[in-house]
Amino acid sequence: MKNVRTAHLIVVLVISALISACGGQPQPAPVALNTFTPEPAATDTPTPANTPTATATATSTPTPVPPNPLSIEFMRKQAYPGSDLVVEQTLTPGANYNRYIASYQSEGLKIEGLLTIPTGQKPKTGWPVIIFNHGYIPSAQYRTTEKYVAYVDGFARNGYIVFKSDYRGHGSSEGRASGGYGSPDYTIDVLNAVSSLKRHKDADPNRIGMWGHSMGGSATLRAMVVSQDIKAGVIWAGVVASYPDLFTQWHRPPSGSTPTPSSTATFSRGWRNALVAQYGAPEQNPKFWASISPNSYLSDLSGPIQLHHSTGDSEVPFEFSQTLSQQIKATGKTVEFYSYPGNDHNIANSFGIAMQRSIQFFDKYVKQSQG
Repeated sequence: MKNVRTAHLIVVLVISALISACGGQPQPAPVALNTFTPEPAATDTPTPANTPTATATATSTPTPVPPNPLSIEFMRKQAYPGSDLVVEQTLTPGANYNRYIASYQSEGLKIEGLLTIPTGQKPKTGWPVIIFNHGYIPSAQYRTTEKYVAYVDGFARNGYIVFKSDYRGHGSSEGRASGGYGSPDYTIDVLNAVSSLKRHKDADPNRIGMWGHSMGGSATLRAMVVSQDIKAGVIWAGVVASYPDLFTQWHRPPSGSTPTPSSTATFSRGWRNALVAQYGAPEQNPKFWASISPNSYLSDLSGPIQLHHSTGDSEVPFEFSQTLSQQIKATGKTVEFYSYPGNDHNIANSFGIAMQRSIQFFDKYVKQSQG
């Protein structure tokens, strides 16, 4: 019995010593072995590169804004194939030339126009050509043979094929008349006319000039920075300002005169508000407005230009041609500028001298051109 008590006392002393060594705090009981079953080890499964993970955040790609059809760069990338000219009607001949109404294709539309072809011995390479771009005439009032008779006659009797396009929506031409400033349609029509005349058996494809009046002057300037097929251009009283200048300077009447109702109607159209709504005003988005202004691309003009403008023009500001002349000179390109004091929008009081200067200019840069 004594030995049992002694053994019990020894156990008590050992336990007391252990408690003292551990700071007097009881220790947790040991975990029994094999009571914890570990989870299977995770295996790395490769994720395909094109498979989004659960944590990936979808990103949206902004939809690119399509270029405006008026953009010079956009227009340069388009095709203007034209077509064969088809004589629709034979008219009474002129002094030394034949007259026809002829048609061609432009963007799938049948476009008609007045065609004159000189009589006499055709040059070996074909007759030189003038594409004739008429000014603004309400489409409902337009008649192919009733406008610009003296102008066409002046060029035709001097040995040129003349083609005056009835822009889409005018005369018997198909399509809608869209106007000359908020749409490239009329310029597209005259560029297709250029290609159509290049295919004509009587025309010299390497001697093509372009004449334009008022709105037709705008189409002429635009065509000459888009295409290199036009040897020279002549513009009378042209709407040839940049778009910012059109907004701020057009229909400000010259001293002592007032704008006519027809001129006011020409520019006060919905296209202006539509472009501003989409792209902002010129001062807010100058890059866009420069991109659609031919004036920003004058160093690319396809040939020399001659300008005519009356100082008393109440339809289109004289300053438009004056400024364009200065801008062309700054690029080192060839330009001639004639002003006519006391004349109207048609330069009627100086018509003879203006026509003479125009013919001499075309003779120098188109008729006498070596291709």
